[in-house]
Amino acid sequence: MIDRVLADEAATRQAGNDIAAVLKKGDVVALHGDLGAGKTTLARAIIRSLAGDDALEVPSPTFTLVQTYPGRLPVAHFDLYRIGDAEEMRELGLDEALAEGAALVEWPDRAGVYLPETTIHVKLLEDGSGRRLTIDGPEVAIARFERSFAIREFLDGAGRPQAKRGYLAGDASARSYETIDRNGNRELLMNAPRQPDGPPIHDGKPYSQIAHLAESVLPFVAIDEALRVNGLCAPEIRAADLDAGLLLIEDLGRDVVLDHDGKPIGERYRASAEVLSEMHRREWTADIGLASGEAYHVPAYDRGAMAIETELLIDWYLPFAAGRPATEDERRAFQAAWQALFDRLERAEKSLVLRDFHSPNIIWRDQKSGTDRIGIIDFQDALIGPAAYDVASLAMDARVTIAETLEADIRSAYVKARGADFDRAGFDEAYAIMAAQRNSKIVGIFVRLDRRDGKPQYLKHLPRIRDYLERATRHEALAELRALYRSMKVLPEGAT
Repeated sequence: MIDRVLADEAATRQAGNDIAAVLKKGDVVALHGDLGAGKTTLARAIIRSLAGDDALEVPSPTFTLVQTYPGRLPVAHFDLYRIGDAEEMRELGLDEALAEGAALVEWPDRAGVYLPETTIHVKLLEDGSGRRLTIDGPEVAIARFERSFAIREFLDGAGRPQAKRGYLAGDASARSYETIDRNGNRELLMNAPRQPDGPPIHDGKPYSQIAHLAESVLPFVAIDEALRVNGLCAPEIRAADLDAGLLLIEDLGRDVVLDHDGKPIGERYRASAEVLSEMHRREWTADIGLASGEAYHVPAYDRGAMAIETELLIDWYLPFAAGRPATEDERRAFQAAWQALFDRLERAEKSLVLRDFHSPNIIWRDQKSGTDRIGIIDFQDALIGPAAYDVASLAMDARVTIAETLEADIRSAYVKARGADFDRAGFDEAYAIMAAQRNSKIVGIFVRLDRRDGKPQYLKHLPRIRDYLERATRHEALAELRALYRSMKVLPEGAT
């Protein structure tokens, strides 16, 4: 159970902001307390936070019994003071509200058995030092609220005691982001709690260790410092709690490399390619000493990591697309084809690989120039590996369709920026291999996000990624893999 003292009405509103930050679809929050205890103040703060509108009119639903509000999470506000019998709950639409969002329920005792067992009970009581807030409910829900109040304490400790938290975005990982507004000055909060390792899958190691995925925020802090020291635009870190997985970082802006219709802007993609060229000109050490005195070793993008990523295609995508698991012969042929390609990568240029350099993670800074025009915001999984990987990540953007003509322009901008003595043939081969490797990984990840994690929205990207795979495997070095992918029906119909 959570037990907190709220000194005044402002603290009650802030508690509403903190509760709203972690509400999820299906949550029922039962608000308990006597008249004047602050239930309506708390409910309004929650609703306004979810709506992202501090001025939103939130009348009491005493006479209408229920009022609904849109927002990043739709919420229904129930006031049961005037119902005569719990049976009336059948007509108020609680189940329908929970199918779309969350519900706040004042006077919940009148609902009888019609509140779910997973209801989160929030009580407000007057005491000598102000109001006392207690929260009780299912363990998993309480853990969410505890995390939210820990974020508030982190912000207080960072000198942002009255900051307003706003939902920004989650991603395909366990990370989430918030806006932190302090009198119009906006920063970002990264919420990245350490994740437990999954089950071992090879040599007693889980996928995350084999693929060298960041398990804490330390890699983000280390790579951030390295990028900034080398003249690239990464956000300043204003406050950090490495153990808790919380970072307060500079907001580099909201403009991206896409237009208002979500279409790629060629100039911005070419500029991003030129920044990659500048990055690949630098010498990167695997050992980074942080200003705090800690050290971080950047792992190598080795065969084990590249191979386990490609196997996502055969483990997740193939059963989804073909309706059957891979045969043993297909699995052996798949592994042999990729090992031969990894042999070719031994001679490829190596550099820092950001690993997810595409539209969601690139900020366009129109008033800046040079490398400062491109803000880089996602790099915690960076490795030392084939430089061509990030060019393929950009030119075959997983989240937006890049036409072949624009893909060619992006590659040409990169090659031109590398200079006349650049090994174009070696780059082209490494680019094709890494494009095929990345897109093999992504089709598997997107299916896994649907089947394992309940995130079906990623499936809409599969046709695009299949098309990218078809493009990448046209290179003569990938002829064997292309034939195998055709035989397994991984490539689109008509691929030759």
